[in-house]
Amino acid sequence: MTVLMPTTDSVTRSLIGHEPPQPFDSGPDELDLSAGLRLLRRRIGMIAAITGLLTLACIPLILGLKPTYHAESRLMIYSPLASTLGTGDAGQGSALNINSETERLYSRPIAQRVIADLGLADLEEFNPALREASILGKLRNAMRGLVDGGAAAAGDSDGIERIIPEYYQALNIRRDGVSDVIQIGFNSRDPKLAAAVPNKILGVYLDEREAGTKGRFSSAEEWIRQRLADQKARVNAAREAAARYGKAVGAVSNDAQAEQIRAVADLNGRSAKIVQGKAELAATISALEAAGSDGDIGKIAVPEGIGSLQRDLRALDEELDQLLLTYGNNAEEVIDQRAKISKAKTDLNFEIGRYLQAQRAKLAGFSQQERSVKSALVVAREQLSRSTTAQTELTHLVRVADMEQAAFDKLEDQNRALVAQAALPAVEVEMLSPATVPLQPQGRGRLFYLIGAMLAAISIATTVAILREMMDKSVRSHEQLQAIADIVPVGQVPALSERAGKTMPMVFGDSEGGVFAEAVRSMIMALKQVHGGKLPQSIMVTSAHGGEGKTLIARSLAIELVASGHKVLLVDGDLRGGDLGTLFKSGVKVGLNEFLTGQAGLGDIVYHHAKSGIDFIPRGNPSLNRRPHLPDMQEIVKLAKENGQILVLDSASLLSSTDTVYLASLAERSILVVQWAQTTHRAVEAAAQRLRNIRRSEILIAINNINIRRHALYGFKDSEMFMDTTKRFYAISA
Repeated sequence: MTVLMPTTDSVTRSLIGHEPPQPFDSGPDELDLSAGLRLLRRRIGMIAAITGLLTLACIPLILGLKPTYHAESRLMIYSPLASTLGTGDAGQGSALNINSETERLYSRPIAQRVIADLGLADLEEFNPALREASILGKLRNAMRGLVDGGAAAAGDSDGIERIIPEYYQALNIRRDGVSDVIQIGFNSRDPKLAAAVPNKILGVYLDEREAGTKGRFSSAEEWIRQRLADQKARVNAAREAAARYGKAVGAVSNDAQAEQIRAVADLNGRSAKIVQGKAELAATISALEAAGSDGDIGKIAVPEGIGSLQRDLRALDEELDQLLLTYGNNAEEVIDQRAKISKAKTDLNFEIGRYLQAQRAKLAGFSQQERSVKSALVVAREQLSRSTTAQTELTHLVRVADMEQAAFDKLEDQNRALVAQAALPAVEVEMLSPATVPLQPQGRGRLFYLIGAMLAAISIATTVAILREMMDKSVRSHEQLQAIADIVPVGQVPALSERAGKTMPMVFGDSEGGVFAEAVRSMIMALKQVHGGKLPQSIMVTSAHGGEGKTLIARSLAIELVASGHKVLLVDGDLRGGDLGTLFKSGVKVGLNEFLTGQAGLGDIVYHHAKSGIDFIPRGNPSLNRRPHLPDMQEIVKLAKENGQILVLDSASLLSSTDTVYLASLAERSILVVQWAQTTHRAVEAAAQRLRNIRRSEILIAINNINIRRHALYGFKDSEMFMDTTKRFYAISA
């Protein structure tokens, strides 16, 4: 099979209608209902598998369901009517807490008596020891026997500990809304037992309540008497502490405190006025010192004498200017006028100096007053603080004594109420409707539960699919890379069929008009547009990580460039993992490694592939003893330029090799290959940042190995690029 070499005119016509992909502008946020359907189509296999597994897991449980009967009794429990007939606090009983009585019906002593009286331990429904153990149960018992020697399991099978949970699981006691009605329900496979248990619970509850009431009241009375004695002692101690502190600090009247507060406020006001006066004096002194006799002191508040001298000085200066214009600089009148000005300045400086001396003396007086006021303010604040602290502490001690007295009074009220309640019966019960034997089982049929299990499984599977989609950070479109600076999309390359991948580089000859070939041509057009309308002299093809298709893109670019009439030198720049020699089936042994380590000359490593017409340099054999001298790569760049060839560098992955960093600095343009649905957004950002640090120019991105059919299931705008030609391409390449 040979490579078809189209003419330049035919290639040009083929490229006219294939513009390179441009960055997609993000539209406004819209509610796209079709996105959910596309997500379901993408993950339909996962959803179906999870749904099937979960449904199959639920089938044994649904088939094992047995009919259950439910019986229920309704009753009202409330405080005895006699508790409301007394007078005063002693006759008032506390309101009965229905929630607490509900918990009493759930109590363990009542459960044990019901289980014993009705013989629930002899029923397989409530005694797990009588049931045939499941495979999982047998395995658990076997492992427990290995640990305990079998003694614990045998002893527990006859006890009540394994029956109590089953009993509570079947029992349901609840309050009917906000009323005082309590409903006691029980589930059992035996309808008679379902009715017997609620009625039995009520009888046992009344017996237990009556027996326990007397003992609780006796204990409560003894406890509250002890509390009264202790509280009385605390009341006395608190009042004595308040009295002692009052004597120690002395009484502080409110009028004295108010006077201290007014004194502090007055001293604060005086201090503020002094500070303001000092500031004004300091500003005046600074302004006068800065102005001097020659400056403008018209805006400064000064005595009238200084202002008059300043005005006379200005008048003399104006007369001097007139004399200079009339007589010249050496006239007698000018000399006399200058003498007058000198005397006027001397007088003005003298007056300003006297005024400054007076102001400085006044400023010193303000400072002395300020020190005196601050000293008095410190003393006044200390007196106010001491009196306030003493008054606060005394108030606190009195409040503590009052609180202790209130607690003592409350305990006395509780004691009187407890004595009154001890003489009354515990509770009264009114049976609204006793439990009767149910005629029909409760619940729904197995089909209902099977449908419910399937719906729940579908919901879980859909949720898992959505979470899987949210966790997928791989790149599938240039739209996902818009946030990265200096990104320019140059191509979207579809995945090749397995056969087409094996027959490369002959694939372009077999599918001249295929989607893959069109994508490579579009990439070349994009390179021209980015590079000012002409192809760059050197192109480096790299990727963030290995295995993302950079070698395929580099080789395809070389094939298409040669087919378009260009000379190409394809260099395997991956010094460790390159395989150009294998791909071209050249069998050569000497390559770029030997050249960069000085073991071969430039003419020894350049090979020509006759079928494709490409000149290429293979990787060669890495040397463990010599490090490649990368600056020698400039000779290869120079050679390609002299021969009129476009240099295509197939480099190693950018994030794993520093050699690629150097190659990127030599190449005019670098293409970063991103594998569809494999390369992560974070890897692209890291690789783009590394390229940006090397060369401040656009970063060309090509997305490779696009699954055309799956790409159409996403909502990206570029998914339409492959829709019309998919069948034709695969039909030709099949």
